Amino acid sequence: MTTVNDPTADDFHMQVSSRDSAVLATKLAAWLPSVIPSQAPPVITAAGASEANGMSSETIAVQASWPDDDLPDARWILRMAPAANDVPVFRQYRLDHQYEVIRLVGELTDVPVPKVVALEPTGDVLGAPFFIMEECSGIVPPDVLPYTCGNNWLFDAPREQQRALQDSTIKAIAGIHSIADAPTTCGFLNETLPSGDTALRRHLDWFVDWYEFAAGDLGRSPLIERSIAWLGDNFPDDVAAAEPVVTWGDARIGNVMYDDFAPVAVLDWEMARVGPRETDVAWVIFAHMVFEEIAQMLQMPGMPHLFREEDVRETYRELTGVEVGDLRWFYIFAALQWCVVFMRTGARRIHFGEMEAPKDMEAELFYHRPLLERLLSEES
Repeated sequence: MTTVNDPTADDFHMQVSSRDSAVLATKLAAWLPSVIPSQAPPVITAAGASEANGMSSETIAVQASWPDDDLPDARWILRMAPAANDVPVFRQYRLDHQYEVIRLVGELTDVPVPKVVALEPTGDVLGAPFFIMEECSGIVPPDVLPYTCGNNWLFDAPREQQRALQDSTIKAIAGIHSIADAPTTCGFLNETLPSGDTALRRHLDWFVDWYEFAAGDLGRSPLIERSIAWLGDNFPDDVAAAEPVVTWGDARIGNVMYDDFAPVAVLDWEMARVGPRETDVAWVIFAHMVFEEIAQMLQMPGMPHLFREEDVRETYRELTGVEVGDLRWFYIFAALQWCVVFMRTGARRIHFGEMEAPKDMEAELFYHRPLLERLLSEES
């Protein structure tokens, strides 16, 4: 996968894995004939885990060739669960769920996703479950520094092309939501959630467990706990009871590869669920809010004209005929999930010696804390 990162962040480094890529390649070469029959063993080369936008599952570029066979050379991306001692972001990884939802989205919609090649769900081969998908070519809006901070291809593009990217991304989200009978077709995505009367209740309970997991390393957060209480007191029962859809989960442009400002590959399905469509609509807006917050903190101009709620709502309504509900609850829920991601990636950096334990976790790790506090303080 090709990504474009801000050149001012060339010295930024975040280690995500302690695995040896040469050992991985040897084991992968021994396993491949069981899923891709060949006359001779393949030759495999594997790059180290990527430091691109995604920081949860390991993303490893793989090249395969069969010198003594007539199979074509292949360029793949291998996605695998992180080793337990590498401070995983999530408590549990279901690579089989990611594989299957990518396959189904590719078959049932016109949303561009990588073609999946093979799945190894047991962890017996590489020490953790993994799947292989075909490599895609495109460019990704940078996370570090965020695209809102300037000096990158999206920031420098004319506004009409920026808007084209926004609208085509919302079209991809609407396409994911178009999968019929989501609870039957993709109900497996909610298998790891606790029991509950609606998918959203189950997802909220799952988040509380995830926070407890993160707090075991860095300690508790009064802001998160106050926000969890707010979510419980203001639970959107009307939205939660609406017909559920397949949700992408991590719906943001940093998880999309683009060509000519249109998606060519929608990536990173770890947080996919069946639930309210508002989850994705709010997430794509909130992710931009976070990066706007960072741009303002750095006294950079930002891109306030992109992903405004009124524009996203209008485009989504035109594409689907559906008016989404109030998004404030979903913004706060998204903000909390970003908090826990920052907790886990912070704990990982401490583990690899890249930073010292923060004295004030909320001030040092929650880059969007002012935004979350504003959302909580708004009048109902």
